[in-house]
Amino acid sequence: MKQLRFLVSLAVLLLAGMNIYAQQKSLAITDLMSRKLYPQSLVNLQWRDNDIFTWVAGNSLVSRNVKADKADTLLTLSDLNEGLKQAGIEALKGFPAINWKSTGSFTFGISGKLISFSLAEKKAVILNTFNQDAENQDIEPATGNVAFTSGNNLYVSVKGEKIAVTNDENKDIVNGQSVHRNEFGISKGTFWSPKGNLLAFYRMDQTMVTDYPLVDIDERIATVKNIKYPMAGMASHHVTVGVYDPQINRVVYLQTGEPAEQYLTNISWSPDEKSVYIAVLNRDQDHMWLRQYDANTGAYLKTLFEETDKQYVEPVHPMHFLKTNPNQFIWQSRSDGWNHLYLYNTDGTLINQLTSGNWEVTDFEGTDEKEEKVFFLSTEVSALERQLFSVEINGLKKQQLTQVSGTHSVFISPDGKNFIDRLSSVSVGSKYTLQPGKVAGGSLVFQDLNPLKDYSLGETRMVTLIAEDGRDLYARMITPVGFDPSKKYPVLIYVYGGPHSQLVTNSWLGGAGLFLNYMASKGYIVFTLDNHGTANRGTSFEQSIHRQLGVLETADQMKGVGYLKSLPYVDATRIGLDGWSYGGFLTLTLKLKHPGVFKVASCGGPVVDWKYYEIMYGERYMDTPEQNPDGYKQACLLNYADKLEGKLLVIHGGEDNTVVWQNSLKFVQQCILSGKQLDYFVYPNHEHNVSGKDRLHLYRKIAEYYEQNL
Repeated sequence: MKQLRFLVSLAVLLLAGMNIYAQQKSLAITDLMSRKLYPQSLVNLQWRDNDIFTWVAGNSLVSRNVKADKADTLLTLSDLNEGLKQAGIEALKGFPAINWKSTGSFTFGISGKLISFSLAEKKAVILNTFNQDAENQDIEPATGNVAFTSGNNLYVSVKGEKIAVTNDENKDIVNGQSVHRNEFGISKGTFWSPKGNLLAFYRMDQTMVTDYPLVDIDERIATVKNIKYPMAGMASHHVTVGVYDPQINRVVYLQTGEPAEQYLTNISWSPDEKSVYIAVLNRDQDHMWLRQYDANTGAYLKTLFEETDKQYVEPVHPMHFLKTNPNQFIWQSRSDGWNHLYLYNTDGTLINQLTSGNWEVTDFEGTDEKEEKVFFLSTEVSALERQLFSVEINGLKKQQLTQVSGTHSVFISPDGKNFIDRLSSVSVGSKYTLQPGKVAGGSLVFQDLNPLKDYSLGETRMVTLIAEDGRDLYARMITPVGFDPSKKYPVLIYVYGGPHSQLVTNSWLGGAGLFLNYMASKGYIVFTLDNHGTANRGTSFEQSIHRQLGVLETADQMKGVGYLKSLPYVDATRIGLDGWSYGGFLTLTLKLKHPGVFKVASCGGPVVDWKYYEIMYGERYMDTPEQNPDGYKQACLLNYADKLEGKLLVIHGGEDNTVVWQNSLKFVQQCILSGKQLDYFVYPNHEHNVSGKDRLHLYRKIAEYYEQNL
């Protein structure tokens, strides 16, 4: 077919040179919950200094020198517990996650205590105490002060003294927690200054946001649990940023100004602790100002620069200041259509663009000690891979530092002379290698190449199709165990397809996970395609879905269906479709708008009508219902319920606070009005994802549905 550019098998056999069917086990559905079948990692891996790195192995802390060939035991759990006992601290059952304070001591938090442990003396000292039920703990390493929240207020513990930073009695005013529903790279609500003298924090006023009811069924008389859920086009919360000084017990709020409905993102401290920088984004999300504020008075000082985009601007990375030149910082931006690194002066002047090209910087990994080199992971080699590169601070002499095909993640030494490389690929689970900060060399640290070596799996292939606009569409296909191309097989298509996602990668099992491989072992061809709108392909690819969610994504997925139907071993009358969240939205869209194509479909937590989704994400991609009525209308799946044919299973969490339950309930209601039958299942007390032991129940539910109907 013309749409097929190439078909390449990256993992013909996961066990090269062996008969994968002889004396090997088939995946059982209970195996999906076994941690042993997932690639193992080095736990708490970090650099102790420029030459020594450590990690936790079992109940011991081990270390390795860059010049050594093997690791040595640095400290056992029994030795640690003996030191804790002498300090009057109860013994631990497992080795804790530590942070090196110096080459001879580390700290860790446990049971409301911040503890320092000396390796030479085998002695533990309590540096600080805080509430055992403290949430959002943020330990400042230099001072040992701990910021934490209790209820809706923020506290700081200084040498065991609990100090209330805020005292808001209204529970709808929240301090010290993540805001803007964790969009824009926001994952926490407190930010210690570089030397630990000051604390910036978010204050979120939600009093103007409508209450949304979730139902708690655990009481005899079910109770209402209200959450604040600002829906697209409705009132949003108001956020401000405070700066707390523990030495004088004072809070100053930054004068971020009007309008109150704006997004305050990517909080950064200046190295001298005199300024706080915020990427301020308007509610329309098409205009960003990088602004500087006085940390002492809260006064607005200046705007360094602005970024605009007719679709949206999405700042997700804070500034990285250079230690050798504190008036310069590295900034990540997609202003040229791809995520790249830029070097700026604090007066707002662009010094130079460090990286450029039709590829994405996916991770900024820091600099060397002299700040002459910048390290980053990117998609330059392939959109399916992550390779490590370095570039000089002047933007010259870019060099690729990892060479093996696959997905790399790295831990770079403080001086930048060495790094630990973790490799994952379709046929490699995890492999850790110590690498010098140059291309040649390397020695093995740890590997878990194939945790599934005792199991027979199907073949994983990577496929590239061509979209209507000529862009590549990357897909993954898993054929059944014992695949016979002369036979016909049913197909299960797994879809997500939303922004920030990439399901098809040159990583372990092609990114597929165990459940999809389990389904392949049950006789299905399992197929996944990353459509327009997904990540790491540049802004034109991602933003093409703006204001018309479900249109291009569906067209791309149907390209995949067309490819599958062209294969002689595919039974085109037995195609199934499964997805969750945004994938649930696309599953329903495909099922309803292409009746007769998909015999069976299942979806979980689906967005059915985008007017029921929250402001930050929803308005970025769809604008408001008032601004984009046609886009909301064509994406509203209630309008297509009468087109439902075949079997459909809809699943939802009874306390879903991401895609609220109302979405699928309205769809059920519309199906009833349209005289259409569907299957429906609820997981009580679960939020957006079904986790814990109930995950196995979900796996069984979906697998049995296809076994019975496809």
